[in-house]
Amino acid sequence: MAIPVQAVEVVRVGGEKPENKPDLVVAEEPLEIRVGHGPEDDRQQFSLSVTMRTPGNDKELCLGFLFTEGIINSFDEVISVKYCEDLGRTEGMENLMRVELQPFVEISNEQFKRNFYTTSSCGVCGKASIDSIKVSCNPLSGNSIKVTKEVLFGLPDQLRKSQEVFKHTGGLHASGLFDVQGKLIARNEDVGRHNALDKLVGALLQKDISVMHQSILVLSGRISFELVQKALRAGIQVIAAVGAPSSLAVDLAEEFGMTLIGFLKGDRFNIYTGQERVAL
Repeated sequence: MAIPVQAVEVVRVGGEKPENKPDLVVAEEPLEIRVGHGPEDDRQQFSLSVTMRTPGNDKELCLGFLFTEGIINSFDEVISVKYCEDLGRTEGMENLMRVELQPFVEISNEQFKRNFYTTSSCGVCGKASIDSIKVSCNPLSGNSIKVTKEVLFGLPDQLRKSQEVFKHTGGLHASGLFDVQGKLIARNEDVGRHNALDKLVGALLQKDISVMHQSILVLSGRISFELVQKALRAGIQVIAAVGAPSSLAVDLAEEFGMTLIGFLKGDRFNIYTGQERVAL
């Protein structure tokens, strides 16, 4: 797959005099997600969301978004995910995707009142009200994991080294999933931090989402409320990030018993919630 970058000309300032130089920036384009649902004899379509994203892994992004927003609960509820093929239109079709849901999947009108419009920097900008932000999240279940501080120290560097597009542009967020021994299981990049996580969740949803229950999620930036919410939907017990969490992120993690680690850099980090999962 082609690397989603765009060539630009910049004026590089520094040294004796400014210089005109070629450079690469990460691509950012809108993606409209449409959902088809209903009984076989009465299918309906809704335009669910427009999100600004880095092109690539669009199927995974759609699946992850529907899952983390509570619209689907498993990959079995999906018939197909593909780019739209509107008759007589070719331009921009790579930025339109339609997700066909199984006839038995019930969609409430309330789910479409959120009027999703998602920028690359904020995943909740389009929510109609604060009440609609918090999707249904269940308490974390299964065996509690434990990770050593030494393993945590090495995770940001491993994630950074795995970022193919970041190497060219320096302009992408990443979400990586690691086991408790520090082995990278999967990772995704995007100009939007919430998109990177949705792509990661969507990829694993097609295989085995339960692997996330016993793994550590590592984020390349800060920890927002929505990222904690998305991780909870996926059953993740531990989030570690190089940036800081917000107050709502800490509150939500505390409420559901998640371990939240911020400012993970070098040999330092802060534990905000769930200290019992970190072996000190």
